[in-house]
Amino acid sequence: MKEVTIVGAGLAGSEAAFFLLKKGYKVHLYERRPLVDDGAHTTDAFGELVCSNSLKSDRLDNACGLLKEEMRKMDSITMEAAEIARVPGGNALAVDRDIFASKITAKLTSFPNLVLHREEITELPKGPTIIATGPLTSESLMNVLGEVIGEKNLSFFDASAPIIKKDSIDFTKAYFKSRFEQDDGAYINCGFSKEEYTNFVNELVNAKKALVHEFDTRYFEGCLPIEVIASRGFKTLRHGPLKPFGLWTEEHPRAYAIAQLRQDTKLGDYYNLVGFQTNLTYPEQKRVFQMIPGLEHAEFLRYGLMHRNSYINAPKALNEDLSLKNSPNVYIAGQLSGVEGYVESAATGIIAAINLWRKEEGKAFNQAPRCSVIGSLLDYILHAASNKFEPMNANWAIVPDSAKEKREQAISKALQEIESYWRDANE
Repeated sequence: MKEVTIVGAGLAGSEAAFFLLKKGYKVHLYERRPLVDDGAHTTDAFGELVCSNSLKSDRLDNACGLLKEEMRKMDSITMEAAEIARVPGGNALAVDRDIFASKITAKLTSFPNLVLHREEITELPKGPTIIATGPLTSESLMNVLGEVIGEKNLSFFDASAPIIKKDSIDFTKAYFKSRFEQDDGAYINCGFSKEEYTNFVNELVNAKKALVHEFDTRYFEGCLPIEVIASRGFKTLRHGPLKPFGLWTEEHPRAYAIAQLRQDTKLGDYYNLVGFQTNLTYPEQKRVFQMIPGLEHAEFLRYGLMHRNSYINAPKALNEDLSLKNSPNVYIAGQLSGVEGYVESAATGIIAAINLWRKEEGKAFNQAPRCSVIGSLLDYILHAASNKFEPMNANWAIVPDSAKEKREQAISKALQEIESYWRDANE
């Protein structure tokens, strides 16, 4: 039985392990939790979601929605678990994060050819390896990768949002409604008057921030702390995470701004504040966020927090098959490779495993179709300008021939090509 090492049991590592286990490989899966507390995760489960319980839009006319459908075509364990753990989320695929992680863990550990190692890796393993350690890759492993790559590693900050107990929300002020035409009422809405919004923004931008210790404050534009957004202008929140449009009702008309909460558990007892990633201190989060109408007595089950998000300079470091140029037996998957987002990270785990398996079996490299979202993401991280490389998430701007007037044809072509790629990749 051929053996492979996978480091990291997040979404990318879990997807890679799932593919290779099905191929009959003995998979040595290394996960440092719970031996090491990384400051962000709270369990030892595989595929634990930290920042949000949303896997973003499930609509095919949304690039991330199409990416999820591409993953379903490739027998994704992430998509399988998400369907089981799904909770109401409007057009978004939102999940109960505990059920989601438990399903992934149970599925992988059911394979007799999985060998689980609860320990930290500080050196590159010998033999075929997939590194999928994610944004919280240890400093020691990042230093080893830096030596192999011959390039300074890059990093930026990421943040997660608070979670609130539903029973502590004041529903004389808050109400259920999804935006515009969605009728499932999946979101709780808390409307601000202009005066309430003004006071909230003033307190938010002047609130005390937590120390970030050894990291600088190079934020990722796709996941800015809410206080950073607010600092960019009085109306930025109103046109960002607090936009009120499409949320007015007869009973709750014309709020100046609206904060939304999304269901976080299957039971519907916990909700997270949408877009409220933050680096405020815990006491300041409680003080400032309780200024939101309806949350005056909110009970916080988890406060938001900041964490480091590390990635490598993929255009300089990686071959076309996601292996390291200076160590071709080692593949990089997930956010460490330069993609951004849960779904994007998981998808690269599938592709890295396909590429490794084909090489080990003496088969030719098979490139993911450029017209697909995953193919476009890989094309970006492998061929972007290396001197200003930043992580990328799924979006139509990187997909060729996907202008709005061609969107339906682009979706159809992507799915057809992914089906063909999946057949060919498994030949």
